[in-house]
Amino acid sequence: MSVQQDNKNLVTEDLNNNAAFVEKTAPILEQLKNGNTTDFNALNFNDILPLGGKEQTAKFLEQVFGTMLTHIEKSHDRKEKVLHFEQPEELEKRLDLDIHEGPTNLGTILNDCEMVCKHSVKTGHPRFFNQLSQGLDIVSLAGEWVTAVTNTNMFTYEVAPVYSCIERVLLNKMQSIIGWNTEDADGLFNPGGSISNMYAVMAARYRAFPEIKQKGLFNLPNLILYTSVHSHYSLEKAAAILGIGTDNVQLVGVDDRGRLDVNELEKKIIADRAKGNYPFFVALTAGSTVLGSFDPIDKVAEVCNKHKLWLHIDAAWGGGALLSKKRRNLFAGIEEADSVTWDPHKMMGSLLQCSVFLVKHNGLMEKCNSMKASYLFQQDKNYDIEWDTGDKTVQCGRHVDVLKVWLMWRAKGDLGFENQIEHLFSLADLLYKQCLSRPDFDVVLYDPQFVNICFWYVPKRLQQMDKNSIEYKQELNKIAPQVKSKMMDSGSMMVGYQPLDDKPNFFRAIISNAGSVPADIMFMLDEIERLGKDL
Repeated sequence: MSVQQDNKNLVTEDLNNNAAFVEKTAPILEQLKNGNTTDFNALNFNDILPLGGKEQTAKFLEQVFGTMLTHIEKSHDRKEKVLHFEQPEELEKRLDLDIHEGPTNLGTILNDCEMVCKHSVKTGHPRFFNQLSQGLDIVSLAGEWVTAVTNTNMFTYEVAPVYSCIERVLLNKMQSIIGWNTEDADGLFNPGGSISNMYAVMAARYRAFPEIKQKGLFNLPNLILYTSVHSHYSLEKAAAILGIGTDNVQLVGVDDRGRLDVNELEKKIIADRAKGNYPFFVALTAGSTVLGSFDPIDKVAEVCNKHKLWLHIDAAWGGGALLSKKRRNLFAGIEEADSVTWDPHKMMGSLLQCSVFLVKHNGLMEKCNSMKASYLFQQDKNYDIEWDTGDKTVQCGRHVDVLKVWLMWRAKGDLGFENQIEHLFSLADLLYKQCLSRPDFDVVLYDPQFVNICFWYVPKRLQQMDKNSIEYKQELNKIAPQVKSKMMDSGSMMVGYQPLDDKPNFFRAIISNAGSVPADIMFMLDEIERLGKDL
């Protein structure tokens, strides 16, 4: 059977599955629509809880649920567009977004909910390959709904008892997967990987100079932190926010596969010490944002132990691969790290936002960040105040992010997640092999370590040019942005692009949606060919 015929069969199968989903949900939507004859244009916020009645509240929420269910259905329907793109000026002009002096009726509020869904990008669509966070896990969604209904804060056990227990269970599980003794470790759920990475720098700095909490930076030596040129920008941002300064972030070169150069790292550490600077922190990347590369943790751990530097692993993107025994080799030596960032909202597919900062040194976060506000963190409560996590954070108020991950993990189990991770790797491998076999495509990185597949689409008019010439690179640099523009206008799918180092713009396809199938990979490449053939 030809690839084209196999592709058609896969698409037919996927469309049949979509049709079955639509068939099952249609009666529910119809019942919600026809079974509710309430004139919401005659009602306002005073007519529903907490000021109004239960019946009107239930009817209002039924309509909201219908809108959300319709969006879920469309997000999983390959006949639906991923987006309906408009320029920001046009969209702003089209929409009525003003807040008025008087109340707006509930009919308009329901229309607003539909409007938001209509004009949003369907990030759960199986042909959305644009960001590290993709998909729409329904169990995780249920967790987020329950989280919103309970509407509490994670700062103390007394207002978040069950969530505090769940957070401890999840933190212990993730710590044990890394290879740590959970009694010695600690951690927090955070809004995103940038915050988790900042916690790592803060903890390392405090361990080196605990007096900084009272006296500040003024009498400290010049602190230096190290990370690769391909690391996430949040590490430089952390240095800026914490007063270390971006000039004191040493960016270490990488090899031809995007992995940090260990020899260069050690040379920089020795050179900085000779200058009178104070090296204190090394951040490695487990799954870089663009190429998906994994820095050599075990080798760098030896350097950090030798020079007594804190070792942090930014596994915000790659952390999910720890759930596959087959991929464990990517993280060789991670148990030696002092801290790890791991974002369940990326490869694991949890709803946004959800990042975890894990630290091997229990009690350090409390010492580093606590202010012991007496109105909130009383020391004489009627329970063990070790359960109050709010004083370990920089936020005070903290959103509940644990339920959507915990429910999702319980639903799938470790084996279910392992299968999901391997499914994503198999799709990435298919995309990579297709790029190698198609004459109009060229790969950026051979034998990629992860599920980032980076490639160029090369129109036929460029294929006879010298690939090393300046003219070729200048022309190729224009292609990905032009194809992406057409892609956005058509709404058929989304794939990101960027330059890197001296490489001209290329596509970076991210494979992290558990709902994507081989047909979606084929569609991606076919569609890029269709959009770019005349360029």
